Amino acid sequence: MPNASSWSASSPLLLLWEDSSGTRIFLSLLYAVLAISGTLSNVMVIYLVFSFKKLQTTSNAFIVNGCAADLSVCALWMPQEAVLGLLPPNSSSLRSAEYRLLRGGLLGLGLTVSLASHLLVAFNRYVLITKLPSVYQALYQRRHTGCMIGLSWALALLPVPLLPGLWTLGSAQSEGSSRYTALLLALAVLGQTALLLHCYLGIVRRVRGSAKRVSVLNFHLLHQLPFPAAPPPPRRAQRRLSSVSVLLLCCVFLLGTQPLVWVSLLGFFLRPAPPALQAASWLLLCSLSALNPLLYTWRSEEFRRAARSVLPRGEGPAAVPRPAAAAAGPAAQPLRPPPR
Repeated sequence: MPNASSWSASSPLLLLWEDSSGTRIFLSLLYAVLAISGTLSNVMVIYLVFSFKKLQTTSNAFIVNGCAADLSVCALWMPQEAVLGLLPPNSSSLRSAEYRLLRGGLLGLGLTVSLASHLLVAFNRYVLITKLPSVYQALYQRRHTGCMIGLSWALALLPVPLLPGLWTLGSAQSEGSSRYTALLLALAVLGQTALLLHCYLGIVRRVRGSAKRVSVLNFHLLHQLPFPAAPPPPRRAQRRLSSVSVLLLCCVFLLGTQPLVWVSLLGFFLRPAPPALQAASWLLLCSLSALNPLLYTWRSEEFRRAARSVLPRGEGPAAVPRPAAAAAGPAAQPLRPPPR
C-alpha cells in the first residue's frame, strides 16, 4: 500500500482507500473550493503586476513566479484530486502509472517552485533592507533576477527523470524509495524554512527600535523590473515595518510546511504516522498555493488600488440626486409663507 508521505502521487486526496466515502466527498469539495479560489487569486496577482508599472518590482517578480507555480497546483492538480475523490476506489484511471506520474509531477513541480519563490522573496527583502542600495541594485539587475527565477524552475525539473523509477520498481523497493524521497523533501523544506526565518528575523532585528520603519509586505520601492537605468536609491524613512505582518507571514508558512516535515521524519526514523495525520499535513502544504497571493498582497496599498481600478464597482443611489438638487437651485427649496 503506498506511503502517503511521498509526494502523494499514487493516492488521490492523500488518503488510503479504507476511509469512508463521506470523508472523500468532503475533501473533494474542499479541494474544489481551494482550486477555484487559488486559481482566481493567483491569476489576479499576475494580471495586476503585468498591467500596472508601479507593481513591476523585483520583489513582485518573485511573487509572480510563485503564483505561476501555484497555478500548477490550484488549476491543474487540485481539480483532478477533487474529481478522483468522487470516483470508486477500483477505477482504472486511478491505477494508471502514467497518470499517477503526471499528477505527481504537477504537484512536485508546483510546490518546489512555490517554496523556492518564498525564499527568493525573503532574501530579496533582506538584502534590500540590511544592505546598501548599491549592493541591492548590483545584485538584482534584470539578468540576475531572470537567472534566479529560471534556476528555481530548473531545480524543480531536475528530479523529473528520476520519477518514473518510483513506479517501475517492486513494491518493497518502491516503498523504500518513497521513504527516502519523503526524507529528502523534509530536509529540503526544513533547510529552506531556516533560511526564510533568518531573513525575516534579520529584518526585524535591523529595524527594531529605529524611527525608520521598513515595510516587508508593502513595498513602494524601485521600479527596476525593466531596468532601463539604475533608479535612485529609496529613502528608508518612507518604508514602514509591520511586525504583525511579518509574524503572520512566518506563522502561516510554518503552519503550512512544518507538519509535513515532522510527519515525514517520524515515518522515516520511527514508524508511519496515522493516515489522517499524513493527509492533514499534505492538505496544509497544498493550501499554501491558494493562500500565497493573499499573504503577500493583502497589506499592499498599491495592490489594493490596482485591484479596485480593474474590479467593477457599483454606484450608490445616494450619489446621483445630489448634483440634480444643486443644479435645480432655489426652485428645489421648499416653499415658505412670505413674512408678514
